[in-house]
Amino acid sequence: MELLQLHYFVTVARLEHVTEAAQSLHVTQSSLSRTIARLEEDLGVPLFDRNGRRLKLNDYGSRFLLRAERVLFELAQGRQELQYLAGQEPATLELAVTAASALPNILRVFRSKRPDIHFHVQMLATREMTDCLLRGEVDFCLSSPSFEAEEIETRIVYNDPLLVAVPKGHRLADRSVIDLSELKDEWFVGVKKGYGTRDLADSVCSAEGFTPHYVYEGDEPSRLIQLVEAEIGIAFIPGTAKDSLGAVSYLQVNNDKLVREIALLWNKGRYLSPAACEFREVVIGYFAGYE
Repeated sequence: MELLQLHYFVTVARLEHVTEAAQSLHVTQSSLSRTIARLEEDLGVPLFDRNGRRLKLNDYGSRFLLRAERVLFELAQGRQELQYLAGQEPATLELAVTAASALPNILRVFRSKRPDIHFHVQMLATREMTDCLLRGEVDFCLSSPSFEAEEIETRIVYNDPLLVAVPKGHRLADRSVIDLSELKDEWFVGVKKGYGTRDLADSVCSAEGFTPHYVYEGDEPSRLIQLVEAEIGIAFIPGTAKDSLGAVSYLQVNNDKLVREIALLWNKGRYLSPAACEFREVVIGYFAGYE
């Protein structure tokens, strides 16, 4: 069994398509198919159910994928650790976020301390972010909601209440606190299902006996305030995303369940460089001083 076979197998398993996997790996389809066939021959079992170019992991393949990903993960971490010991500290931090409102300020603080370190940030839905974290593809996730897993270290850094953003001319704009039931006939703008803020708001509203009527659903949380200003609808906005400069009023909701946990998460097995550890301390310190 060769590492190349494992690498090809993991890629095919994730994409479940020979053509797409070959393009991703920059190899020919025939070469990729032969490599997978040799791996299956070495193992003595088929790893996929085949339907033309489409492949689907069978039970053997699903079990073997967990092992193969672990092998490749450990080798990647070993490489990173040796690079640091040889004086080649990684120059880029890999980040994934579902809770992005505080990220610009966090990055600003960190860059003032470590201007030599660059970032690659992905804004992902919770399921996508979880997969990246478990595969060890990112250094940290800043997530809401948090989640628990054996391989994951979870640090709750802030409890962030959701506010209701309404345009200045709205019937509730002069209020400071409202009951959730007062919003049941409103039009809402929000992010798509799968984002922590949306799922939390929908769940709490459902418990109050209504389903929010969304006239806009997107994947750019920063756009919601503009839509509220344009009087397209009202929105649930994390307290950390509140912008006091716009033509928007922010109302507290009389419901203690409408609070999201913001968590910093990392894979326990991923090697963290000194710069990554310093970034972790900046995040924790930022939220400790947040008002």
